[in-house]
Amino acid sequence: MARVYNFSAGPAVLPEEVLKEAAEEMLEYKSTGMSVMEMSHRSQAFAEIIGEAEQTLRNLMSIPDNYKVLFLQGGASQQFAMVPMNLMKNRVADHINTGQWAKKAIAEGKLFGRVNVIATSEDKTFSYIPEMKGLKVSEDADYVYICHNNTIYGTKFNELPQTDGKTLVADMSSDILSEPVDVRQYGLIFAGAQKNIGPAGVVVVIIREDLIRDEVLPGTPTMLKYKIHADNKSLYNTPPAYGIYICGKVFKWVENMGGLTAMQRRNEEKAALLYDYLDGSTLFKGTVVKKDRSLMNVPFVIGSAELEAKFVKEAKAAGLENLKGHRTVGGMRASIYNAMPVEGVKALVEFMRKFEEENPRA
Repeated sequence: MARVYNFSAGPAVLPEEVLKEAAEEMLEYKSTGMSVMEMSHRSQAFAEIIGEAEQTLRNLMSIPDNYKVLFLQGGASQQFAMVPMNLMKNRVADHINTGQWAKKAIAEGKLFGRVNVIATSEDKTFSYIPEMKGLKVSEDADYVYICHNNTIYGTKFNELPQTDGKTLVADMSSDILSEPVDVRQYGLIFAGAQKNIGPAGVVVVIIREDLIRDEVLPGTPTMLKYKIHADNKSLYNTPPAYGIYICGKVFKWVENMGGLTAMQRRNEEKAALLYDYLDGSTLFKGTVVKKDRSLMNVPFVIGSAELEAKFVKEAKAAGLENLKGHRTVGGMRASIYNAMPVEGVKALVEFMRKFEEENPRA
């Protein structure tokens, strides 16, 4: 078996230790006589799995007691609708537009009320984060919404918006657990699992209790009410049980790696290796303003479609997979989530150096 270095934006690389442990438990979990994929979500064994997963996440992120942790389905994209259905009491929301996923949330929010785009970086292909000071937050806004890390464009909020007391909602799908965050600054955080938490099929929601209400928009389906899931401890219906099991193992892996402060140091080291090379290269160029660069997603270009296609093809042959950039940016993108080892980034940089030597810019 030869595992590649997988730079996919999602579904993304998982820790090898987690995969090996799950493989050992595939046929029988502990002494249950069955796989986690076969057991009832109402069983004591699964109650322990989901309970431990939640507690480990709470410990890692120092989640206050007045926040609920929910393990849901539908991915982050379903949260684009679920957030306004549950939180848009005045039918008004302020959004900051920093890329494709933010735009999709804006479009979904417009189905339920008025969406005000109070800042955007679309003028420069989302290559920066707009100024966060002096934002004109709407007086009647129910919440202010951001996409914390922009997977496609490689930007990250290093400074949170001043919301004038309004609830801050954040999509953290591509950078959750990459560094410490103060959960108390947010009313609601959600994250699709398939980038930095676990396999596709799970979305984690961290929501302050006062936002969990019976009073939701008329017509909101039962399955899209946070209160239903909170009251039933994520077990209102059959949850994505195996995905939650893997998430719990990833949480433990992060804990064993030293927690979020240690993970941040590790991620900063990996990102610096790649950004430092890009900054000194005459062939490759990063696409993001330096102060807004993501630690997780690094887009870069050559400026020649022919050379970029050659790079992606030769990188794949060298065991460096999924480096083709998103169609809206072009070029290449390396997603270097928590589970990407530093050796993978070193291998990528070494390959880039060799490619640049063999393909000098005329």
